[in-house]
Amino acid sequence: MTAKLVFLGRLEDLAGRAGEEITLTAPLDWYDVIGWLGDHYPPNLADTIAGEKVRLAINGALIPDKHTLVLADGDELAFLPPVSGG
Repeated sequence: MTAKLVFLGRLEDLAGRAGEEITLTAPLDWYDVIGWLGDHYPPNLADTIAGEKVRLAINGALIPDKHTLVLADGDELAFLPPVSGG
């Protein structure tokens, strides 16, 4: 299966790139994704993404609970950092 990872905001800085296409065995759950990130990126990226403040979206739809993530072939998974403003 092929999926696209997209890192937004400061997560792009931590990852060192805006995104990446990955090829793995499907389907992937939350723990598979975090494990893959931990193996291929600096550890602080996976730790940050696993934190409560980072949100996830699959194909543009926000996921209310990261632990319910199931990534299928062709999906785009976006990692959304916390935002602030005024």
